[in-house]
Amino acid sequence: MQQELNIFSERPGEFITMGTGTSVGIPIVGCDCEVCTSPNPKNQRGRTSVYIGAPEGGFLIDTPPELRLQMLRENIPWVHAVLYTHGHADHLFGLDDVRISGYRLEKSVTLHCEEIVEQQIRRSFNYAFEEPTHNLHHMSRPRLDFQRVTLEPFDLLGLRIQPIRLMHGTLPILGYRINDIAFCTDVSQIPEESWQHLEGLEYLIIDALRIKPHPTHFNLEQGLEVVEKVKPRRAYFTHISHSLEHEETNASLPEHVELAFDGLSLPLSAAK
Repeated sequence: MQQELNIFSERPGEFITMGTGTSVGIPIVGCDCEVCTSPNPKNQRGRTSVYIGAPEGGFLIDTPPELRLQMLRENIPWVHAVLYTHGHADHLFGLDDVRISGYRLEKSVTLHCEEIVEQQIRRSFNYAFEEPTHNLHHMSRPRLDFQRVTLEPFDLLGLRIQPIRLMHGTLPILGYRINDIAFCTDVSQIPEESWQHLEGLEYLIIDALRIKPHPTHFNLEQGLEVVEKVKPRRAYFTHISHSLEHEETNASLPEHVELAFDGLSLPLSAAK
């Protein structure tokens, strides 16, 4: 069994954008636009998620529907934990794909989330919390434990995690700062008290859905305004729709700002 895992790695010290697309993914089913038919792999965007290779294991932020394919693409064998930003389908519905992680690690995968997200998980994946029956043996359901996230920092697998309150339209959600990287997807407003957690960043990964305004996401102009205020060394836009072609959009952006793409790897610095 160990030989089968030789190609895999927990990717220590890496922060990987597993998916960078909007809620329907890119290409969109049935769409023949320039981006959806592009041969450029950087225009092919799975639903949004990131993977962090921590000193004591690996964890995800969100579990999108393509999670299995994303983990296979990056040769990641398992995850020890998941942080959740919110409970919308495009960030949640790949959760069953962590089932193999609990089986291989022989322990539960911990889900770090707010109460409203736990409630959504228990509704959507109720079979994971039921007693096994002859139709539902122990290997057919994920092994999951919940850990409540507040706005206080906490330690996970050797890293310090700082939750960041964000607004997704009228829905309060979470971003996360890990060392000098901040991940803020699905955001349309940053509350005043949250800006302090975006100071001194090496990398900012921030929502920028499209050119036109949107009620629950930053558009490109708003994303650039955040970058200008925060002044990270580099910034990457995520949760990208099919209205933004990778190369054309990057050519219009400041030198230190670009669209993220599936499989982008950034280095994690020492703890700060």
